[in-house]
Amino acid sequence: MTASHPGTHLAPAVPPPAAARSLTRTLVVVAVLCGLAVVTLLAIHWITRHDDPLKSPLLAALKEQLVAEPRNEALKEQIRALDLTLRRRHAWLLAVYGFGAWFLLVAAVMLVLMGKALARLHVTPSLPQPRPDAAERAADTARRARLLTFVVAALAAGGAGWLGLSARSVLPADPAGVEKLLAKLRGEEDATDLPSPAEYAANWPRFLGPTGNAFVPEAAFPLQFDPVGGTGVRWKTPVSAPGFSSPLIWSNRVFLSGGDVSNRVVLAFDLATGQPAWERPVMNVPGSPARPPEIPESTGFAASTMATDGRRVYVLFASGDLAALTFDGAPVWSKNLGVPHNPYGHATSLATWQGRLLVQFDQAEPEDNLSKLYAFDGASGRVLWQRNRPVGASWATPIIFDAAGKPQIGTLGGEWVIAYQAADGAELWRAKLLSGEITPSPIFVGGLFIAASPADRLFALRPDGTGDVTKSHLVWESDESVPDITSPASNGELVFTVLSHGVVTCYDLKDGKPVWEHELDFEVNATPAIAGNRVYLFGTKGRVAVLAAAREAKELARFDLGEGVFASPAMAHGVMVVRTVKNLFCVGPAAGARPEAKSP
Repeated sequence: MTASHPGTHLAPAVPPPAAARSLTRTLVVVAVLCGLAVVTLLAIHWITRHDDPLKSPLLAALKEQLVAEPRNEALKEQIRALDLTLRRRHAWLLAVYGFGAWFLLVAAVMLVLMGKALARLHVTPSLPQPRPDAAERAADTARRARLLTFVVAALAAGGAGWLGLSARSVLPADPAGVEKLLAKLRGEEDATDLPSPAEYAANWPRFLGPTGNAFVPEAAFPLQFDPVGGTGVRWKTPVSAPGFSSPLIWSNRVFLSGGDVSNRVVLAFDLATGQPAWERPVMNVPGSPARPPEIPESTGFAASTMATDGRRVYVLFASGDLAALTFDGAPVWSKNLGVPHNPYGHATSLATWQGRLLVQFDQAEPEDNLSKLYAFDGASGRVLWQRNRPVGASWATPIIFDAAGKPQIGTLGGEWVIAYQAADGAELWRAKLLSGEITPSPIFVGGLFIAASPADRLFALRPDGTGDVTKSHLVWESDESVPDITSPASNGELVFTVLSHGVVTCYDLKDGKPVWEHELDFEVNATPAIAGNRVYLFGTKGRVAVLAAAREAKELARFDLGEGVFASPAMAHGVMVVRTVKNLFCVGPAAGARPEAKSP
C-alpha cells in the first residue's frame, strides 16, 4: 500500500470489472472497424489511381480505331457503352471512398474518446474516504458502457447496411443481362433488337427469299406484263451499275449491288415509286488489293446477291470486299477477305441468321485448304467463328433451316454436302453426293434437304443425322433433267427445275419422281419464281413463260420483256421486282391496292 495522508483511503488499483470489460470490447470493435475502413480506403485509392476510366487501354484502342473509321456507327456505340460502364464504376468507387472516409473519421473520434475513458478507469484515484454509493455508481457506469456499445454497434450496422444497399453493381443481376451487356461492349447486337420471324418472312431478305425456296404462297401478279408499254408494270427505272446479283426487298426499300473494275456500288430504290433512294460506292476497303483482280465478264464483280437482317444490308464483291451499310446507306464496317481463287469469279450469295452474317467463301482446290465458312457479327464485323471446308471453288449459296431441334447451315461444294450448326459452326453431318461445278443452290422444304449435282442427279436428304449420312439418310434421287445453273424451287408439294437450255421439270417432293416435263424455246439462267399457283420463268434474251404450279403441265402465258434477265426476281408486299440487264422494274397491281409496307 502506498503512503497517504492520515485520514485518507486509496481506491482499489483494479477498475470496476463490468465497466472495463464492456468498454474494452467496444474499443476492440471500433478498432477493427477502423482497420477495415483503412484497408478499404487504401484499396479503393489504389484502384482509382490505376484504373482511371479515361486511361482504359481498351477505350483508348477503340478510340484509335474510330480515328481510322470515323463513320463506323457500331464502333461509336461500343465506345459510348464502354465509357458509360467505366465512369459508373469509377463514380461508385468514389462514393464508397467518401463514405468510408467519413466513417473512419467518426470511428477514430470514438476510438480516442473510448480510449480516454478506459484510461480513466485504470487510474487509481485518491479518495478521502470510501463512498457509500460506490456500488451504485459502478452499476450506472456499466449501464452507460452497455448503452454506448449498443449505439456504436447500431451505427456500424447501419453504416454497413447503407453501404450494402448503395453499393449496387453496374452489372445486371441475371446471366442473360450480363451476356447482353458483354455483347453490347463487343459491339454485337442483341437478338431482341432484330426483326421477328414474321417480319423476316414478310420481306425478301436474301437470294431466293426468306425460305430460300423462291416461293410466295399468295400473289396477285399479272399473267403478262410489258415494261416497255407499261402494262402490268408499276414502275421501271434504270440501273446505273452492271451485275447479275438479284434484288432484295425490305419494307419500302429495294437493294441491289452492281459494279465493274473501276466502281462497285450498292443501290437503294423506293419500292412504291422506283425512285433511287441512294447510291453508295464500296471502294478503298481496308485490305483490298490496289489493283482489282481480273474477273470474267460472264460473272462480273457483282454476281453475289446481297443479304439483310432487317437492320443493315451486306454486300460481297468478287474482289473479296465485304461491307455492311445502314438502310440509309451509311457505312457500318468493311473488310477484304482476300481475292478468291476462282476460275469464274465468286458468285455465292450472302445469308444471315440472328444478327450474324454468313459467308461461304469456297475457292481454289480442296488440297489448297483455302475454302472457309464465316460467321460475322452483323453490327461490328467481328469474326464470331470460321470453319475450314474440305472443298474447292463452288458457286452455290448456303441455306439456313431448322431441323432435328437445331438451326443448321446447309452447304454444297466439291463432292460434299455439309451441314453446320449455326450457333458455333460445328459440323453436324455430311454426304458425298456431288460432282462437277456446283452452281445450283440447295433448298429445304417439307423436312427434306434438296440439292442438285449438275448433269448427275437431283436428290433429297433427311437432315437429322450425324457424321457421314451418304447412304443412311438419302431419301430419293433422280437423274432426269438435273439443273446445271439454276436452283430448284418448291411450293411445298412439287419441286420445279429448269435447265439452262429451257427444259422445265416438275418432281413430286415426297418421292422425287418426275411429274411432267415442258420444253421452252429459250435459254434460262434465273431460278424459277413460284407465285401462288404460277411459275414464272425468265429468259436470257427477255422471253418469259408462265406455267401452272400444278401436277399437269400447262403453259399459261408467254411474252417478251425486250431485255434479258439473269437475276432471280424478288417478291414481297404484293409485288415482284425484276432486274434486267439494264433496268429494274416492279410488277404488281395498282399502287393503291398494294398492302402498306412498314418501315424498319
